[in-house]
Amino acid sequence: MEPRGRRDENWRTFFSERAPTWLVLALLLSVCYVQGLEMNTGKIPFVQAVNGSTVLLPCTYASCIGIKNLYFKWEFKDNGTMRLVCDAVIRAEGVEPHPKIYKDRVEFVGSSKQNNVSILLWNVTFEDAGEYICFGKNPKEKGKNHSATFTLIVVDELRVVDNTLTIIIASSVGGLIALLMAFMLLKNFTLFILAKIEEKNKECLVSSSGIDNTENGLSGSKVTPKSTPKKA
Repeated sequence: MEPRGRRDENWRTFFSERAPTWLVLALLLSVCYVQGLEMNTGKIPFVQAVNGSTVLLPCTYASCIGIKNLYFKWEFKDNGTMRLVCDAVIRAEGVEPHPKIYKDRVEFVGSSKQNNVSILLWNVTFEDAGEYICFGKNPKEKGKNHSATFTLIVVDELRVVDNTLTIIIASSVGGLIALLMAFMLLKNFTLFILAKIEEKNKECLVSSSGIDNTENGLSGSKVTPKSTPKKA
């Protein structure tokens, strides 16, 4: 039988070698437990719709621990009173639900295969404007509830954004940049011409200076001395 001290040392070695693995698994499990089910109505949780149009109320769910008998529902906040719009139970992942509709002009368009529980609202009216709550409850999380809110705004007509000022500013800035570039090109061209003229003037001065020196017998020119006639 192995001595107790040796066994304790072996267990300490075992856990020390595998500590990072156990730590990662524990962190993953804790993250999954904390996040659990999540209901999401999109990055922009509101929409502006024209009176009489059809609008989509989006909602998706996600869970890193999986789902079983997931209960979801849509509710409408009507003057402070929560009114049920539709609800259903998703038995398991990939199993399509059979939702019950409690409000006129509502159609379920979601699918459990895409984790989607969105609904369509047909022929919207001003009375349909307000907050819609997408609610979810996963029995695997022991009674925890999750929800997300989507706001519907109903208007007579969509407001057209006037971009005239933006276009004027962009045109002015573009024209100023083009004018600056033209000025820089003209400046560089003028400096180039002046440099060429100056270089040409220097060449002319050097040439004329050489001719004058030759004529006057100065340095840079060769003068042949005349021989003195010998006396008889």
